[in-house]
Amino acid sequence: QVQLVESGGALVQAGGSLRLSCAASGFTLDYYVIAWFRQAPGKEREGVSCTNNAVDTIYYADSVKGRFTLSRDNAKNTVYLQMDNLKPEDTAVYYCAAAHGMSRRCSSYEYEYWGQGTQVIVSS
Repeated sequence: QVQLVESGGALVQAGGSLRLSCAASGFTLDYYVIAWFRQAPGKEREGVSCTNNAVDTIYYADSVKGRFTLSRDNAKNTVYLQMDNLKPEDTAVYYCAAAHGMSRRCSSYEYEYWGQGTQVIVSS
């Protein structure tokens, strides 16, 4: 059974940092593309960072470029999103998603497996 479990969301002050984790079970991340999406109240879900299965091509949304970093630990079958210099506009529920294959567009329609989400709140 494919399962993704996010953790690490919290309330943090602007300028602070958080590291989100996405633990995968039931499959090996090596053969899947992984992405982080977020959804703020009243807004559509947006792609924050998406990578190919080799994790050598990583896309970042313009709004997070230079502040967020996606990484993968194969031994732990876990993907991380390091978020630095957080801003109030980063407040959202963050989801990790996976799809089998080598490469996908950074669109929520491309991903078939989703975690339950973790809440990030950035106070000003």
